[in-house]
Amino acid sequence: MANIDKLWGGRFRESTHALVEKFTESVSFDRRLALQDIRQNLAHIEALREAGVLTPEEAETLSRGLREIEEEIREGRFVFRRELEDVHMNIEAALTERIGPLAGKLHTGRSRNDQVATDFRLYLTEEVRSILELLRDLRRALVDKAEEVFGIILPGFTHLQHAQPVLFSHHLLAYYEMFSRDAERFRESLKRLAVCPLGSAALAGTPYPLDRELTARLLGFERPAPNSLDAVSDRDFALEFLFNAALTMMHLSRLSEELILWMSPEFGFIDLPDALCTGSSIMPQKKNPDVAELIRGKTGRVYGNLVALLTVMKGLPLAYNRDLQEDKEPVFDTVDTLKSCLELSVLMVEGLHPRVDRMRTAAEEGYTTATDLADYLVMKGLPFRESHHVAGRIVAYAEEKGLKLWEIPLSDFRRFSELIEEDVYEWLTVEGSVARRRTFGGTAPERVREALKRARQALEEDR
Repeated sequence: MANIDKLWGGRFRESTHALVEKFTESVSFDRRLALQDIRQNLAHIEALREAGVLTPEEAETLSRGLREIEEEIREGRFVFRRELEDVHMNIEAALTERIGPLAGKLHTGRSRNDQVATDFRLYLTEEVRSILELLRDLRRALVDKAEEVFGIILPGFTHLQHAQPVLFSHHLLAYYEMFSRDAERFRESLKRLAVCPLGSAALAGTPYPLDRELTARLLGFERPAPNSLDAVSDRDFALEFLFNAALTMMHLSRLSEELILWMSPEFGFIDLPDALCTGSSIMPQKKNPDVAELIRGKTGRVYGNLVALLTVMKGLPLAYNRDLQEDKEPVFDTVDTLKSCLELSVLMVEGLHPRVDRMRTAAEEGYTTATDLADYLVMKGLPFRESHHVAGRIVAYAEEKGLKLWEIPLSDFRRFSELIEEDVYEWLTVEGSVARRRTFGGTAPERVREALKRARQALEEDR
């Protein structure tokens, strides 16, 4: 019996096996592209009308039917059927039921190959713009918090060891820079998304005189794809999105890791609102930063999505292959994961409360002004390598005696170098250390104020 239940069934004598039908369907997830598919169909109808393939009356009937279906989709009334395989065939079948055989003209000069590639690009363009807004929200939250906590000092770390004191604002603005680079990458990707595959058909183009510049313009693309083989088989735009998302998630994970550490009793630098934490089923005292931990964990999920699609693509000959059906679920999952992680990160930054006294105490621990002592000796004429050695010996002496650097008597200092005088104590305060880092990009208060001003200006320009 002919496979009459399929729109492509004319060549087949047997119905699709139930397992094959279940294995090959994609409507369970690509229904997410339904509104983009309607939009793309409407543009294709206009191109067919301009080419004389459709009369104005036929084009109007097709468009009216599609807009009725669009309304059903938006209202959640449209029923997607698995036996129709994908979102495209579901919409075409619904259109056929609504207006009759005329719906069969809709697919003239087009394949599902260029159709899905166009829908996918439209979808990702919308989602990238949404992600850019969320990145702007997060960057604004970081700037707001940096202004709120201006003047608070905490230890900067290398190797997770106390290194040098820095302004807490300076530390927060380091994350602002990371997410600004992420935003720049996503913005740049919009240029490569703005290429329209529609009109490439299955792989070789179409004999119908379709104006591809017209459809590209109607759909908001900058230009039509210049090579039909590449147009239907290219998924670089999806891979670029996944890479950009993975990099952003890495930055979110680093921020989350620090919030987790800072909230622990060992650090005690911050507290997070109860609304963003959870408790323990057995330990009543616990307040766990689960949101930050889950963001850190979901980063691996997004990495996996990138690797999954890279692996799908690595062995595909031109042009379209059904393997490309595996491109959407990793992207859809990454979109959902990244957006939720960005939204929650905004809440964590907005809600974090610094524990100023603990930060200040920690900034004075670990001999964080030892580099300042070395710099002091350089200013007195000692080569840096020698001053580094002298400062190291003084730190070892202070550790042995259980003293802070500024607690060492001048007479003891002078046992290590006669260059050391009373003014050395001015170099050993955490405020003095921070204030001296005046180079561009440094942690000195005036430099951080300049950075905040630049950040505010950049956020306004992003608007």
